[in-house]
Amino acid sequence: MSDVIAKVISQKGACEAGHKVNDEFLIGQQTPPGLCSWAFYTLFPFAQVLQFGGSFPWEKDQDKTTVACPDPSNPVVFEIKRC
Repeated sequence: MSDVIAKVISQKGACEAGHKVNDEFLIGQQTPPGLCSWAFYTLFPFAQVLQFGGSFPWEKDQDKTTVACPDPSNPVVFEIKRC
């Protein structure tokens, strides 16, 4: 199983969890300290694909993907990358 890092690459509006560009979180089986649980629930399925060797056909780099948190008024965009 590969390590996967979620990095904030964009943040607009007022994130209730206080996430800022360049924040990084190691994604495992539990919500990492400091990561909004709503964001974790959104990131987790994508992270699992990368952790277990999968990839996304729409991505040029098969070791990463981009996912946004579910708050449409204050979106935080994460790059999820296999290490």
